[in-house]
Amino acid sequence: MEQKEFKSGFVSIIGRTNVGKSTLINSLVGEKIAIMTKKPQTTRTAIKAIINRPNSQIIIIDTPGVHKPKTKLGEIMNDTAFEMVKEVDIMLFIIEATSKEIGAGDRKILEKIKQSNKKTILIINKIDLVKKQELLSLMKLYSEEYKFIEILPISALKKDNTDKVLEEIEKNLESGSAYYNTEEYTDQTMRQLAEEIIREKALKLLDEEIPHGIYVEVEKMKMSKSIIDNKQFYNIEATIYCLRNSHKGIIIGKGGQMLKKIGTYARQDLENMFGMKVNLKTWVKVKEDWQDTDTIIKKFKTKDKK
Repeated sequence: MEQKEFKSGFVSIIGRTNVGKSTLINSLVGEKIAIMTKKPQTTRTAIKAIINRPNSQIIIIDTPGVHKPKTKLGEIMNDTAFEMVKEVDIMLFIIEATSKEIGAGDRKILEKIKQSNKKTILIINKIDLVKKQELLSLMKLYSEEYKFIEILPISALKKDNTDKVLEEIEKNLESGSAYYNTEEYTDQTMRQLAEEIIREKALKLLDEEIPHGIYVEVEKMKMSKSIIDNKQFYNIEATIYCLRNSHKGIIIGKGGQMLKKIGTYARQDLENMFGMKVNLKTWVKVKEDWQDTDTIIKKFKTKDKK
């Protein structure tokens, strides 16, 4: 039996905030590598997911949602999303099935795709929320704008039709060898994963106005051995930075209850992810101008794709 040629390449997911990019990427990888919340601008950096298939290695890059920036951080997030258009082999442009027209944000992305003339798959997400006729009208509207290599209606949350996404990507990749070890599923370090998981729990639990004013920094991450059963565990110490003293009080909560809840949920996720016990300690500090401080936001800037 003739063996198929091996293919590899880079794919970027681009779309407005909250269209389901991180949900889709986690569904495709089968591992949690991108944090998910219902709040906009959850993803701040370009995160690589490595998908190893029998005849291909697909590296999918989850990018920040395109939005109207109000800070240097917001500008960098938008730059990161648009920079990936130039860098990758295939684009996944994800929109919501509930859209009635091409809005300003989607139009801006579409123009960038047109300029690049990249192979692009249009992903229409959340199809469970609309009727068939509405979906067909949206497909027609976008097909008149750009020659997409495929238009795929899906539900990332329900994993409906998501298998077709990988099939279509593989079909359109060039032949080439693997870029990463086949055991890897993300380029994020364990420290970065820990920071993102803690931030995810804070995003889910805190009031609407606070989450975008926080970032998490792991100060210490060390593997130790228990003196009781000799089993390995991680000691992690992390600081949650926020913009105001009033926010600090809310994050800590009455009697430290909110911070304790954030830490408990984060620790449970990290133990599942790392496959061992985690001892997590968290603190809260105020840093009023961090969203416009170059030394901090440089960590969110785009890195080379390979």
